[in-house]
Amino acid sequence: MAPTVAAAEAAISSAKHTRKAVGLAARDASGHLAPLTITRRSTGDDDVTIKILFCGICHSDLHSIKNEWGNAIYPLIPGHEIAGVVTDVGKNVTKLKAGDRVGVGCMVNSCQACDQCSSGFENHCSSVIATYNSVDRDGTITYGGYSDMVVVHERFVVRFPDGVPLDAGAPLLCAGVTVYTPMKYHGLNVPGKHVGVVGLGGLGHVAVKFAKAFGMKVTVISSSPGKREEALAQLCADAFIVSNNPDEMKDAMGTMDGIINTVSAHIPLAPFMGLLKPNGKMIMVGLPEKPLEIPPFNLIMGNKMLAGSSIGGMRDTQEMLDLAAEHGVMADVEVIGADYVNTAMERLAKADVRYRFVIDIGNTLNKDSAAASQ
Repeated sequence: MAPTVAAAEAAISSAKHTRKAVGLAARDASGHLAPLTITRRSTGDDDVTIKILFCGICHSDLHSIKNEWGNAIYPLIPGHEIAGVVTDVGKNVTKLKAGDRVGVGCMVNSCQACDQCSSGFENHCSSVIATYNSVDRDGTITYGGYSDMVVVHERFVVRFPDGVPLDAGAPLLCAGVTVYTPMKYHGLNVPGKHVGVVGLGGLGHVAVKFAKAFGMKVTVISSSPGKREEALAQLCADAFIVSNNPDEMKDAMGTMDGIINTVSAHIPLAPFMGLLKPNGKMIMVGLPEKPLEIPPFNLIMGNKMLAGSSIGGMRDTQEMLDLAAEHGVMADVEVIGADYVNTAMERLAKADVRYRFVIDIGNTLNKDSAAASQ
């Protein structure tokens, strides 16, 4: 059978991907990550080439490498919390130059022409291209940040402000913008308002920090009593509620203007809706695998809202980083070497991290290990 036009175009595009790189790839649904030599495209006119120094580990990376969402394209190199240094730019690039400290988040391209893209919401573009496990515009598969370099269209590269370290700043490119955006667009960034944060993990701890930066009263809601001290003493939350303690939940009923729900476990939502004031909002940023359970009565009485939010556009991502620099908002991270990544994934599955793993790509991932594994 003769190849299709699309297949021919993809083959031509693949031929242009001649720049060798090394990444940590999963080959199958076991999710085991091992070094793999890959190719990246040459720097195009609108591109920025980045030497990756750090990459955060997001829980979605774990879902992806194990094909838990049923869409994995192997070999799969995850990672969408990328921090590094520009090494080369295309002739049309004006905002960045070699040596700049930069980051790349959850997307690397979009149509750049639709209403969503024109409004700064590239994350809602129907043609958005994810940083990894996605089909790029040239027909090739995108590889993520568990690799030593990447080439990205300049629109999807953000600048790290002075004062934001690349290791502790890398998780902000996913976790940070994921909680910042719903606060901004749902009015949960007003000093003096009361926001609840359900779950104290990679997303939740950053949500607490941004809420405090906005000058809000913050209550952490968790099923783990052992997290009380770290929420209050380390993260400076104003209050802590154990979600399965009826007395603590009852005392907080009707006190919150909004809730950021970061939990991906399947839990009943009605008790949390009861914490909201009339006209309050619960914003979902976690991704439970099962459908949500919420009685309509819990929405209608009190005129309450249940909404969702997905990362943010490039404008909001840069705005978030700038605010983080101004207020000293960083992720709490455990920096690991490339040889520890499979152990880190096992620990992540058990929620055994405070609060985000970050891979030291620059010092621990090298081409020699990739060559030995081929």
